This record gives sequence, C-alpha cells and structure tokens, in this order.
Amino acid sequence: MAGDSWLTEHDECSRKGQEIMEKINERNKHNRTSSQYTKLSAHVRSNMKQFSSSLNMLRQNLMRSSASYHITQREVERRQMLVDNLTSKEKQLDQAFRNESGAGSYVRSPGKGDRSSLLGGETFGANDPWGIGEEPDQFQGVTNSGLQAQQQSVIQEQDRGLDALSSVIARQKQMALDIGDEVDQQNILIDDITDHVDRTGERLIKETRHVNIVDKKSNTCCYWVIIVVLFITMIVIVAVPYNGKP
Repeated sequence: MAGDSWLTEHDECSRKGQEIMEKINERNKHNRTSSQYTKLSAHVRSNMKQFSSSLNMLRQNLMRSSASYHITQREVERRQMLVDNLTSKEKQLDQAFRNESGAGSYVRSPGKGDRSSLLGGETFGANDPWGIGEEPDQFQGVTNSGLQAQQQSVIQEQDRGLDALSSVIARQKQMALDIGDEVDQQNILIDDITDHVDRTGERLIKETRHVNIVDKKSNTCCYWVIIVVLFITMIVIVAVPYNGKP
C-alpha cells in the first residue's frame, strides 16, 4: 500500500539523518586540517543532499496522498508533523555541519548545552533520537500497522456512510422519476379535458346561433298570421252589407 511505502521511506530518511549527525560528531573528533576531517566532511555533504532529496520526496508523496484522499485527514496531520520534524532537523544538521568553531567539542564535552540542544536529547538510542518531542496521546504506543488498521477502519466507515448516502440518493431519484411520470399523465388528462371543453364550446356557439335563427323565424311567422287575420276581417266587413237603421 502507499501508506506502507511512505512510512518506510520516512523511517529510512530519519535513519539517514541520524547517521549524518553521527558522522558530523565523528568528523569533529579530528583536526580541521586533517585529511580524515576533509574526507568525512565530503561524505556528510553528500549524505545531506540525499537526506534533502528524500525529505522533498516525502513532502510530495504526502501531498499526493492527501489530494487523492487515500489516507484520512487525521493521518495527514500526523504525517505532516513528522515531515515538519525532519525539516527542523535538516536545519540543525546544516547548522552543525557549518559550525566549525567548536570542532570536536560535541564529543569531548557531552555535558555542554550546545551538544544537548544540537542532538535534541542525551543519546541517539532514545525513542526520540531527534529530540523533536512526543507524538500526540492518540498516536503514542501505536505501531505503523496499528495506525494503518485504524485508518482502514475509518475509511470503511466512510465507505459505509457513502453507500447509505448513495442508497438515499437512488431512492430520491426514483421518487423524482415517479413524480415526473405522474405529472406527464396528468398533463395528458388535462390536454384531453381542454380538447373536450373546446369542442363543447364550439357546439354551444352553433346551438346558440340556431336558437337565434328559430327565434327570428317564429317572430316573423306571428306577424304574418296577424296580417292575414286583419286582411280577412277587412274583406268580411266590406262584403257584408250594413243593415242598420237610420
């Protein structure tokens, strides 16, 4: 796994820094003008370049792992703290390598404060040879495999949460599709009702026109009947002689 590789590379980089510090102390045992001092200085300079290169590679790999969410945020913070510690010690190594005024004093006077501050502790064999400080309580006493198991457990919990969220979203999607189908059917019914209303309206208009025509015709017929009756009455009056007395 990528996490195993990163932790392994970190341990190797940390050991490389410890070896460099030991070489610097060994160099300081010799006179500055001696060939052994020059040889060890060249060896330390080469190892410091390798140390810086390894540290940069750790930073880049951590950034890629964080961006791809292959590790949890808690693990990212823990590893960033480890990288910061190595960065701080890189500066101390560079300072120790360039501090030639106290050549040999780091070994000959182990009780002095400069050596203690440089090494960050009394010995290199301690649990924290760099003297950076202890890890947070939640990381103390936990091996790399234990941290990986915790990380896998957190990732599994996140996966289960994502699966549950995916199921909810799938149900919501299906409900939305069902509602969409129901709306489409209701729209079809509304369209049919609208067509029937339009046809009924047209029929009402036609029937209204027919009623108006019949009404007009009925009124004209009545007038003609009255005219005929009056005409017959006039004829009767004219045809029948008037027999009244004077």
